[in-house]
Amino acid sequence: MTQLSSICVYCGSSAGDDPIYAESAERLGTTMGEAGLGLVYGGGAIGLMGITARSVMAAGGHVIGIIPQFLKEREVMLETAHELVVTEDMHERKRIMFERADAFVALPGGIGTLEELVEMMTWAQLGQHRKPVLIANINGFWDPLIALLRHMADAGFIRNGFEVSYLVANTAEEIVPKLLAAAPAKPAPHAGEPIPIADL
Repeated sequence: MTQLSSICVYCGSSAGDDPIYAESAERLGTTMGEAGLGLVYGGGAIGLMGITARSVMAAGGHVIGIIPQFLKEREVMLETAHELVVTEDMHERKRIMFERADAFVALPGGIGTLEELVEMMTWAQLGQHRKPVLIANINGFWDPLIALLRHMADAGFIRNGFEVSYLVANTAEEIVPKLLAAAPAKPAPHAGEPIPIADL
């Protein structure tokens, strides 16, 4: 049994020009909800953010929205989320998202999505966490980033022993199975030690 119970999804507050982005967000949310996985996300009601959150809820999953005060109106906070956390700033938002999630997924998005994804990759590279990080390369959206990461390694800026660890899924259907396979297993209790109720 893995430690995966909630996934942080980074994605755009717009839906993008290709309908496959919205379709993939909906499929991911449905798959998460059906698998009993909770969503941790940026708290918005519009774009891929809103589609993902509503799809998780429609499939019976738990949704935690985390949004800074100054973005409540710009990203139209999703009032129907099971839990809403309003933070003072972006730094607090990202810290809480990290703490509340067991894995990270980047759907297509803009600069904010890119920044959040790269930060999680950097922290993993520096040994600050072992949570899976997955790039949802829907319709090749993240191909330029993946090529750039390879270029950085080829140019000697990502050295041996400091490789960037990440997963890639080309379809929404691949995301949850890949994260479940990559998530660390829950440690078994020592002999004679009671199993926590949450693990039953």
